[in-house]
Amino acid sequence: QVQLVESGGGLVQAGGSLRLSCAASGRTFSSYAMGWFRQAPGKEREFVAGTSWSGGITDYSDSVKGRLTVSRDNAKNTVYLQMNSLKPEDTAVYYCAAATVGVRRDPTWYDYWGQGTQVTVSS
Repeated sequence: QVQLVESGGGLVQAGGSLRLSCAASGRTFSSYAMGWFRQAPGKEREFVAGTSWSGGITDYSDSVKGRLTVSRDNAKNTVYLQMNSLKPEDTAVYYCAAATVGVRRDPTWYDYWGQGTQVTVSS
């Protein structure tokens, strides 16, 4: 069992930065691939970024590549999403999720989810 808690969301102007954190409970955090997803009002949840259990493999959606960076610290049971050059279209609730099968873009592969943190980017 893994419990995930996101933090770091907030209101930021376009072009600004935020760093989201996802703290995990449980001693098996390092065995999970971790993903970040987001969901804007009226839209489906979409993959943003993911990292393998070691951090050696990362994946990004085309819409965030070059602006967002995913990383993890297994000693701290935490995964991060550094968000730079934010745009109004990045506004959404951001979720972290854990998967045993490796980095996947399909949310149905993920076993555990956090409650989400709101990111709002003003123009």
